[in-house]
Amino acid sequence: MRSFLFCHLMTCGMLFMASSAMSDDFMLSLRRQQKSEANDQQFVRITEKESWSPAETAVIVCDVWDKHHSINAVRRMEEFLPRMNDVLKEARRKGSVIIHSPSDCMPAYEGHVARERAIETPAAKVQPADIEFWCSRIPTEEQAVYPIDQSDGGDDDEPIEHAKWAAELKTLGRNPGLPWKSQNSGIEIDEQLDFISDKGDEVWNILEARGIKNIILVGVHTNMCVLGRPFGLRQLARNGKNVVLMRDLTDCMYNPKSWPYVDHFTGNDLIISHVERFVCPTITSDQILGGKPFASQYDKRKARDVMSTEAVAADGWSFNKHWTTAIAAASLKEASHGVMESVDQPIWYRCTVRIPSAWLSDSGLQLVMADNTSRTKAWLNGTLLEVTSDGSHFVIPRDAVFADDINLLVIQNAGTESGSHLLAPPLLQSGNRSLKLAGRWQFRIGGDESLSNIPLPAKFGIGSDVLFEAK
Repeated sequence: MRSFLFCHLMTCGMLFMASSAMSDDFMLSLRRQQKSEANDQQFVRITEKESWSPAETAVIVCDVWDKHHSINAVRRMEEFLPRMNDVLKEARRKGSVIIHSPSDCMPAYEGHVARERAIETPAAKVQPADIEFWCSRIPTEEQAVYPIDQSDGGDDDEPIEHAKWAAELKTLGRNPGLPWKSQNSGIEIDEQLDFISDKGDEVWNILEARGIKNIILVGVHTNMCVLGRPFGLRQLARNGKNVVLMRDLTDCMYNPKSWPYVDHFTGNDLIISHVERFVCPTITSDQILGGKPFASQYDKRKARDVMSTEAVAADGWSFNKHWTTAIAAASLKEASHGVMESVDQPIWYRCTVRIPSAWLSDSGLQLVMADNTSRTKAWLNGTLLEVTSDGSHFVIPRDAVFADDINLLVIQNAGTESGSHLLAPPLLQSGNRSLKLAGRWQFRIGGDESLSNIPLPAKFGIGSDVLFEAK
């Protein structure tokens, strides 16, 4: 009898402990999108319930900097910082790993206990290829058209206010273009438990050493650093981690004066929608803290959580105002969705190319055009390329190339030969290596020479839909 009672009590105790452990798990509702069964051109949202063990979960804080070049970006981020800090405290209390990743700010943490802890973490037995690099696209995005134009940098400040903020940054001894030096002080760093790193291999080492299967990513900016950093959503998703974006504690860099000409928060919704379709699911902070998801006081819309918006191209002149994605060599009628059949103005084309350092051989890097080069100009990262004396190809100087990184290639065709068709795919060539740039490009009509470059590195400014990668 005593034996039976003892066993009964033991069983009840184990059930209680198991129940207690489960109740301490993160009970999450992961939202993602999939193609509709009725129409494969449309997407529908689905939600899946999952239980995550805190001990197998990490929260990565992406680029929550102390300063930023956009005052509006600062305002939006600082508005949700208290909520973000509460999420980190609760996750830490339950036993999750917190990794602070303020990119370009590691000198500020030299000798910091949490920084040293990251450096001293043993190297993982297996590290994914290119984990230390920026990631501009993963295979699931290859057929996706990127939903916004962020090539102007996404700064939505009013010009006068922006100039005033830049002057204030100068008085603080900061570079107005790159003013960040540390993580924002509104986010607490626990010296006894947390890690500090902006390096993909170090972050991967931490995840593997601590047995982390699940990652929650918070921070800014969704369409740039959150997606692309070596510790960002793309790298984690393609390397097998269960990663989610906390969608109410993030923000994007999008200027409503750029395509698709929607307000800033709708632009942010469109990026979140892209993430849910092609990268990873999303969650909200109330799933960790309770209460309601964070909502910005600056967001005055009646309709929120926008999934998509109609393309903006009501007439031919629209193509003078924004870049449009189309397949190289397509007819102009097809590329413009029936709006135009021919054009007698210059046509601009742009794409991005990841060029390995191995391509920078003594034989030289060349851009070989399928069309006549006599009325064509080309730029790489803003550098005008010279044409050989025989007009056979453009010469790409080494110092114009960002090796092992993303490069902006822009071509202007001023002739009438391509007036009814887009540019035929050119060839990037180095010695016996070659890459035909056949696929999607962006095109635009007009004579503005400023279209030859963008104000920030291509990896930040151009979306995932016009990327070519040399091997």
